[in-house]
Amino acid sequence: MIVVDVGNTSTAVGLWSDGRVTNVSHCDGGFGEASLAVKALADKVRGRSAPAALAYVSVVPSEDAKWRRFAKKCALEFRQVSFDKLEGLITIDYPKPETIGTDRLADAAGAVSRYGAPVLVMDFGTALTAAIVTRDGVWRGGVIAPGFPLMRDYLFERTANLPRMKLGCGKVPKIGRSTEEAMRFGALVGYRGMVREIVATLKRNFGEDFRLVATGGFAKWVLSGLDMSFTIDPTLTLYGAGLICARNF
Repeated sequence: MIVVDVGNTSTAVGLWSDGRVTNVSHCDGGFGEASLAVKALADKVRGRSAPAALAYVSVVPSEDAKWRRFAKKCALEFRQVSFDKLEGLITIDYPKPETIGTDRLADAAGAVSRYGAPVLVMDFGTALTAAIVTRDGVWRGGVIAPGFPLMRDYLFERTANLPRMKLGCGKVPKIGRSTEEAMRFGALVGYRGMVREIVATLKRNFGEDFRLVATGGFAKWVLSGLDMSFTIDPTLTLYGAGLICARNF
């Protein structure tokens, strides 16, 4: 089964087989580039075990119809992650479960499968999201905060003299001795402070010592050197989407 995760900034594509995700690629060029990656992946494995389905998770609803038509054209069963496809994985305790981002559901289901509960999952993407599953396997809710790209772009767009900071590289300086260093210090140290406070507050609110799991493109950069026991799992969303679609369709 081919797995596709459509995000606001990029699309991830991978191959789900026997509970593993392999052949992962990240595409920044939207549907066109990502669909070509799916075709290339399908051609690559066709001789061994042709994929029969496309497992799909997305936070961009306007892309859904394109991928549905694409799957049909490629003779792939279209399987979309949704809140009502979680039987046997996690239970949802939320007033309007249909409003939960499907990437967050995939993260939570994948984290419980891989690491058990209670678990707190943080996804460091265009937005920073957090979701918790308590010891009884119930998804209780989450947190949404601005991600690095949003913070960076806002500073650039709303100030006259600040440059568009490069993301994903560079260490925290002792103090900013250039505009770029000052922005990197503020971004990383401030962001880590937000992560600490979110984790501490959720632990206090629920009285749980959550296992901490992180995914998303900026997870490694943000958490590098931070004295918090996060497990970084780059393929978690794809894994969770594949798990949901393999078990509940």
